[in-house]
Amino acid sequence: MYYNLPNPYIEPYFYPYLGPTYPYMYDPGLEKALNLIRKAVAGEASDRKFYDYLISVAPNEKEKQIIASIRDDEIKHYKMFRQIYKEITGQYPVPLGEEEFVKPNNYLDGIEQALFGELAAVEMYRQIYFGLRSREHRDMLFEIITDELKHSAKYNFLYTRNYRK
Repeated sequence: MYYNLPNPYIEPYFYPYLGPTYPYMYDPGLEKALNLIRKAVAGEASDRKFYDYLISVAPNEKEKQIIASIRDDEIKHYKMFRQIYKEITGQYPVPLGEEEFVKPNNYLDGIEQALFGELAAVEMYRQIYFGLRSREHRDMLFEIITDELKHSAKYNFLYTRNYRK
């Protein structure tokens, strides 16, 4: 698939009504990034059920609020991924399959699963970052990656707090 990519030596000019001014070319790194974006978007339905489960079994209001703030960030990331994909291809992403929600055995197992899920997401999002060419899109990925690292720290806090009990 061919995409509208910037010349690596010249920052492109953008005209909202015409689109970018640089020529079309093939880029395997971008192709991989777009497939990974489609994969990231695919897990959204399962992730929402997972967050709703964690919020429902959280032992107190403070922990419910922490998990709800993470869920809200994930909804923001979903929108950002769709925006990036649309700006590059002109279409919204078609998710690659749909993940099924599997209920964890208990709250602590769910927190552990969420913690390692956030760290795995950072690894995948880093691959997306490497494939993007636009500074604006890379900045958006940087925001998403730093949010994921923040989420892993929050899940680590929740795990430590509940492991002692």
